[in-house]
Amino acid sequence: MKRLILVRHAPTAATRAAAFPLDERPDERSLAMAEKLVGAVPPRAEACSSPALRCLETARAAGLDPVPVAAIAECDFGEWGGRSLERVWREDPDGAEAWMRDPDARPHGGESLADFAGRVEGWLESEAGGEGCTFAVTHGGVVKAALVAALGAPLQAFWRIDVEPLALTELHAHDGRWSLVRANAAPPEGPPA
Repeated sequence: MKRLILVRHAPTAATRAAAFPLDERPDERSLAMAEKLVGAVPPRAEACSSPALRCLETARAAGLDPVPVAAIAECDFGEWGGRSLERVWREDPDGAEAWMRDPDARPHGGESLADFAGRVEGWLESEAGGEGCTFAVTHGGVVKAALVAALGAPLQAFWRIDVEPLALTELHAHDGRWSLVRANAAPPEGPPA
């Protein structure tokens, strides 16, 4: 059996502003919150992370030395990077609407939702045949795409999933098929699971 624990990174200025992120660091308060993840890391788990600073620093705050994995990087939001959702809807309502309705749309010049979800699904498939446990610090979008893929849900279900900062999502793979164990769970206060 393969056990996969996905964790969304600690909050950043973009998270708090409901903005498309740039490669910002979590502040000291957020990193202190990330220290609670120490209790969520199973013994002998392999640690990996998105290459983004916010993910690497969250993992390090949890006492991990993660391997950066490009496949679990956040979606490339192109020219929307650094802009708030409110601003995007105000300045580019047609593009924002297309992004929400058409998984192949690239109104920002970055990755389409379909391409992004396909990248995450490919990584998930590569993990499914393994054994042991992987603890991955990544992004809300990656967790959402992984859930859609693991459950075989339509891609539009992506927009109906919320993932909080530092929330844990756990999947188990048996014979290459994923099942959901928990989603959007708060880190435990006690010893590792």
